[in-house]
Amino acid sequence: MTLGAKVHSLTPQFLTGLRFGTEQAATLRAIGEFRGRQELFYRQAPEVLAGLLEVAKIESSESSNRLEGVNVPTDRIRRLVVHQAQPRNRSEQEVAGYRDALALIHDSGREMPFTPNVMLQLHGMLYRYMPNPGGRWKPTDNDIVERRPDGTSRVRFKPVPAHLTPPAVEQLAANYALAAQMPQLDSLIIVPLAILDFLCIHPFADGNGRMARLLTLKLLYHFNYEVGRYISIERVYEQTKEGYYETLEASSQGWHEGRHDPSPWLNYFWGVMLRAYREFEERVREVRKRTGSKAEQVRAVVLAKQVPFSISEVEADCPGVSRETVRIVLREMSREGVIASTGKGRSAKWTRKS
Repeated sequence: MTLGAKVHSLTPQFLTGLRFGTEQAATLRAIGEFRGRQELFYRQAPEVLAGLLEVAKIESSESSNRLEGVNVPTDRIRRLVVHQAQPRNRSEQEVAGYRDALALIHDSGREMPFTPNVMLQLHGMLYRYMPNPGGRWKPTDNDIVERRPDGTSRVRFKPVPAHLTPPAVEQLAANYALAAQMPQLDSLIIVPLAILDFLCIHPFADGNGRMARLLTLKLLYHFNYEVGRYISIERVYEQTKEGYYETLEASSQGWHEGRHDPSPWLNYFWGVMLRAYREFEERVREVRKRTGSKAEQVRAVVLAKQVPFSISEVEADCPGVSRETVRIVLREMSREGVIASTGKGRSAKWTRKS
């Protein structure tokens, strides 16, 4: 890249030249409809979402690292992610860093801006357990290289040179901020194009792939696409990794000159989103079907109570039902106006409304 740090995908000139067919437009509408149903599931199945969140954290930490050749046994992944275990070797250090960065995005991603400083912060967190610290732009040029099973390799793409990386990242952030304010532009075009530009810049000496996947989740949160909280998008990438790498390579050709075709990457990304949302709704329905009888059991016990009762009393009358399920049903019945709480804390009682 000899003419300066030009980052093209989110410029007004490039965006106005994009054209989409009826099938692509239908795909975007379908994903938007899935997003519209999110709130319904949040209200109707909070207990299911809590379980999905834990599974997604484990799968995301495992798959995103495995895409980079980092393998950790599943039982250790669970201990690292769920129980916050301390890493014991380099591979576990990489998983633990991803775990922490992922947790930050789940907690604050919607409010975190897409800026160079935030990228450096996330990269530093990604490498917080490693001997060599992160949070610094690459000091030397790097290539995106494909390693073949026979030991040979080839260069897939030559990213932005090291000395042009800081202004390129600044331009990417500015382009994103401008594009996000364009009401006529679908956010599902903005997000994958920002990630494509990030990967073509390849701003770090290591960890660019994992950073791109973390930033994807964060940018989706900016536009209220929450599926990555409950379904691991990283796992879907891993399950379709040939398409992941091939479409990124195809859409990066001609990127330095602004002559690249983003369609292969956009179509792949939208397919991943559709798959994730479909799986999300299927999982919620399956879990609700399995747990529905327990919720109905709790509801029946509560409706039979004639005097004020405690959570412990309901729990005793519902063997095999967890206390959390009892709490959830009581909260639902309270919102419905069927019961009311007469206090707070362990001594709280519930009573039927007449």
